[in-house]
Amino acid sequence: MIPIKNKKKNLEATVEEMRNFSFAYIEKYAPSKQQLKTYLLKKYLKAKITSVNKSNIADLINVVIEDLENTKFINDKFYSNSKAKSLIQRGSSINKIRNYLLSKGINDKHVTKTLDEIKSNNDDQDFFSAIKLCKKKRIGPARDENNRPLFYKKDIGVLARSGFDFETSKRVMDLEKNEYLKIINLL
Repeated sequence: MIPIKNKKKNLEATVEEMRNFSFAYIEKYAPSKQQLKTYLLKKYLKAKITSVNKSNIADLINVVIEDLENTKFINDKFYSNSKAKSLIQRGSSINKIRNYLLSKGINDKHVTKTLDEIKSNNDDQDFFSAIKLCKKKRIGPARDENNRPLFYKKDIGVLARSGFDFETSKRVMDLEKNEYLKIINLL
């Protein structure tokens, strides 16, 4: 039989332990502030800590996160820019990027600034992202010419579910095969 140790943790030990968990999580996942807060809250609500009141855990988490922000370990602006660039490389639409960042708890001003930066770099980003998606999923202009009319509605639906508006989807679907290949070679 293994003896159970009833160890009481003081406040400083709890905060230090919380910082260590935060560092390990940041190192592994590079999260946003909200993701880290959720992780720590779940971790400490499950734990049996007798010396710290459950209602005070949220305050302790806020102190730790504030300290991590001041020391530049977590930065929502950087997270927003890096995730947006990553999603653009994969062929995501502007709407999908906006929804993704908002779901991760990024502040609306950071999301707006990131999307404005993307639009200023390329006015027609959605068009090129839709072409990347067509290449990746082999839909639209990437299909065999004989099958394109048969799968037109299905392909428009795939683009719509990926966050592209109807005009952009229609413009991509109406591309000729040789124009599509020229654009793919430029990307």
